[in-house]
Amino acid sequence: MVRAMMDMEPVQEEVGAGPDKSPLYLRIRDVLAESISAGRLPRGALLLEGPVAALFASTRTPVRQAFALLEAAGAIRRFDGRGFLVGQGRSGPKRVMLTSEMLGLDDEAPALRKAPAWEGIYESLEREMVHLSAFGRHRINEVELARARGVGRQVARDALTRLEALGVVEKDERMRWMLVPLDEARMRHLHDIRVALEPVALVQAAPFIPPAARRAMTERLEEALALYPDLSVAAMDVLETDLHVTCLGYCPNRELLIALRRARFMLNVSKHVIGVSHRLPSDEPFIAEHLAVFRALDVDDSGRAAETLRHHILVSLPKIIGRVGEIRQAHRPETPAYAVPVAH
Repeated sequence: MVRAMMDMEPVQEEVGAGPDKSPLYLRIRDVLAESISAGRLPRGALLLEGPVAALFASTRTPVRQAFALLEAAGAIRRFDGRGFLVGQGRSGPKRVMLTSEMLGLDDEAPALRKAPAWEGIYESLEREMVHLSAFGRHRINEVELARARGVGRQVARDALTRLEALGVVEKDERMRWMLVPLDEARMRHLHDIRVALEPVALVQAAPFIPPAARRAMTERLEEALALYPDLSVAAMDVLETDLHVTCLGYCPNRELLIALRRARFMLNVSKHVIGVSHRLPSDEPFIAEHLAVFRALDVDDSGRAAETLRHHILVSLPKIIGRVGEIRQAHRPETPAYAVPVAH
């Protein structure tokens, strides 16, 4: 089983640090897979993102990605929409207290790595920055950000550098941090990149997407369609990530994926806009549109899958623009001490 899991790795950006340069979510996946195979994690044991992330000294995001790969490989199964159970069948749930010993992380083999300090503030900072970007350009004071978050200046700088890679912030000609405004023109420009490149990436990725992974993603969509609109923001984010990040990550053309990296910011916009508005539309067709893409992939019709994906991206733009407009009208945040509006 461990070997099968190794064979289904998509091409992804490197996110880890330390001696092992593989992405952190893959290393977490491998440790969990080995613990399951060795029997240290018993069949039916309940796995939750928070406790597992704590053992690995990581945020929840790489744990969530590791769970998705383990589920696709059949090593774990979803449990009542919250968490996963080890193994298949009807055993469990066994609410065991996870320990470092169960995962082989003892004193001689401690945590996979020491989590970079910036990860501790990143997720909430990204959410705050994306929300604020809907209200125009702001100058970001690195010192004030560090003070507001109770961290050192280097930690604040590292978090901003990560946001810079996504296009959330940039440096001006005087090397000052600036929050890039999320106006309609920018949304359209990023959207144009996705419309042009994501279908091409999907065609190239299609032969390399493992059938087990594809089936797991399809099942998640079917479950979500039955539950909608009773879905969490996190569940919606997983569905978006499945198609637009994980599937496209199997594209062997790394230059194409690099070109798409900045445009992926639009996925963050969707996630954070939903998170602020706390309201899901009564009729959300994106789940059905995603399913149509996977149905085409199931019959090896990558051309139809690509065209379906292209249509899906095209029709999503007016909805995103509309939701950002709602945010501007009803959810204006207090400007944090580290941000100063910049007039044009």
